[in-house]
Amino acid sequence: MNRAGLKNTQRWVVKIGSALLTDDGKGLNKTALAQWVAQMAALKKRGIEVVLVSSGSIAEGMTRLGWTQRPSVLNELQAAAAVGQMGLIQAYESQFASFGIQSAQILMTHDDLSNRKRYLNVRSTLQTLLEYGVVPIINENDTVVTDEICFGDNDTLAALTANLISADVLVILTDQDGLYNDNPRENPNAVLINEAQVSRNDIEAMASSKGGALGKGGMYTKVMAAKRAARSGTATLIASGRENDILPRLFDGESLGTLLVPDLEPLTARQQWLAGHLQAKGALVLDEGAVEMLRESGRSLLPTGVKSQSGAFQRGEMVVCYDESGQEVARGLVNYPANESVKLLGKASREISTILGYMDDESLIHRDNLVLS
Repeated sequence: MNRAGLKNTQRWVVKIGSALLTDDGKGLNKTALAQWVAQMAALKKRGIEVVLVSSGSIAEGMTRLGWTQRPSVLNELQAAAAVGQMGLIQAYESQFASFGIQSAQILMTHDDLSNRKRYLNVRSTLQTLLEYGVVPIINENDTVVTDEICFGDNDTLAALTANLISADVLVILTDQDGLYNDNPRENPNAVLINEAQVSRNDIEAMASSKGGALGKGGMYTKVMAAKRAARSGTATLIASGRENDILPRLFDGESLGTLLVPDLEPLTARQQWLAGHLQAKGALVLDEGAVEMLRESGRSLLPTGVKSQSGAFQRGEMVVCYDESGQEVARGLVNYPANESVKLLGKASREISTILGYMDDESLIHRDNLVLS
């Protein structure tokens, strides 16, 4: 994928952040919102299917409630989201309708994507909406979300949405021109990165982890979103939402923002779903032989290669596998609950029946339920 190839794409996910939508907290910027909707309408005229991931509900709710600082108490955040969602969706619906485009609201939590049945149902719903020419407007369901079921930020939600529908392009519109080799807010000599392969380790170091007062993350969350989006072969563009006609100009291949190109083999649909589990219930520490076997042979994880564990996980829940230095190796759905798996650590598979009185599976994590990190 290069900039010239953007004209040959068919499905885009567009994410717009809170700072842009609310003009840095001054209230919902309906003029700017109308311009972005017009640009998305222009993309649709060129044959592009568009899914919108929009921040702004909490920020808009804060404005409507007269709050000047983002609250830290959960119920106040959820109240702001409930109030703000009204204005946000009303504004989008009226603007899309002016172009004869139907829109639909979808509110999600991480639970909706970690549960396989609900994951497939959400994907089917989105596919159907796109087939009918509808623009889905996706946001995290902030009115009911808790730490255990939250995405953390809408950059992550946008990346997982790109995986969900196998999007060609993820566009993250922000208040910065793109990814710089240093934080441009602190270093006036920072240089904009025009294009990079998403597997480059140094792009994470370049990204600032500082976010604005309204958002939850800085450029770092956008770089990590690009890495997640690359699991489905999705290219990511990080660009300024304040640039005139930014979306059509990106489609035309203009050199704006930062293009992060997926350069690794895309994961299968099931692997993408597994990799999209953000909240793990436990951890396993593997010995060197088990790490090598997973990375080079793609086999199941047997109990003999596990040195220790932590967490109160149940059968079928997500656990993260680490090497002895603490580096994440893989993650997957475990076959035995923590109170049983702890008895199997370092043991041969043939001993499982003797130790537990039954054997559900010879592995702790079957290869079909495991994805490398």
